[in-house]
Amino acid sequence: MIFRDYKNTFRVKEILIHSFAWLCLASFPLFISFSIVNELHPISFVRVLLPPILFYVNYMLLVPNLLLKKRIFMYLGASIAFLIGFEVLALQIPTLIPIDQLELSQNGFLYKIRYVVIGFALTAFFLFGGIVRLMKHIYIRDKALQQKDIRKTRTELEYLKAQLNPHFLFNSLNCIYSLVRDNSREASNAVIILSELMRYTLYESNQDRVLLSKDIENIKNYVSLQKLRLSNSEKVHLKIKGDFDKQRIAPLIMMTFIENAFKYGTDFDGRTEVNIVIQVIGNHLFFDISNLRGNRNIDKNNSGIGLNNVNGRLNLLYPHTHRLEINKGNNIFNVKLHLTLD
Repeated sequence: MIFRDYKNTFRVKEILIHSFAWLCLASFPLFISFSIVNELHPISFVRVLLPPILFYVNYMLLVPNLLLKKRIFMYLGASIAFLIGFEVLALQIPTLIPIDQLELSQNGFLYKIRYVVIGFALTAFFLFGGIVRLMKHIYIRDKALQQKDIRKTRTELEYLKAQLNPHFLFNSLNCIYSLVRDNSREASNAVIILSELMRYTLYESNQDRVLLSKDIENIKNYVSLQKLRLSNSEKVHLKIKGDFDKQRIAPLIMMTFIENAFKYGTDFDGRTEVNIVIQVIGNHLFFDISNLRGNRNIDKNNSGIGLNNVNGRLNLLYPHTHRLEINKGNNIFNVKLHLTLD
């Protein structure tokens, strides 16, 4: 639908541009003819029609029906035959105007090469029509491919979002379950925080871009939720630097790394050590997170969902404006992300 609307708009612009161009082009020879003979001979209007006829025969008939269908030899043969026939006919038109009115000496250079000049000019209009049509074809083809890529990208992003939201909520619910199982007094507070997380995930994260301030607020809530279940919450540090009130970012990009840090960096006794730094300098965001590796077994079937997801989203949303580094040491897992914000 979008591409069809674009084609209609392009068609209207094309008609307007062509009409204006031919109007200007026709006015010039008519003005010259009137200046020479002090009148507009009817044959002058006939001559004005020759260039557009040549142009559109190639533009609307020969190129789309032969050349673009790769019938190259047929196109060349038809073009040569048409040009020869048309120019033979066209060369008879000037003889209808008395030559003495044109004040050209029959011994002059211009008079002697008049047929060459006329033939060259007519051939130029014919070739120009073909060139313009080829340029139009290439432009429309590239635009169609661009629209196709946009639709593909949107489909992939929707799939990744649909995959990411359950992944995020599943990890949050695990946290609530741990608190309820331990009869923690913080369970009710955790439910309130979870409701805020769910509101952001279900409503805000459906947008292509959100305010960075809201995304960071969501991160604060998530970190607060995780601290409730940890036995050494003082080992969790979140530092935020810079002015981010007016910046926008794709939602939940940083959250995936934070989730993994808590999920795989916590041991069976509920101990972990997570350090998160988010810094904004101008329109550049620097995200750094490191965590101690926990002693729990990692489910290889599910552990890659979040990282693969966010890596795919980064490639789609920030194809040339992000740098991601993942370092897996013996005991420390570290992620560094640099984003150029929109």
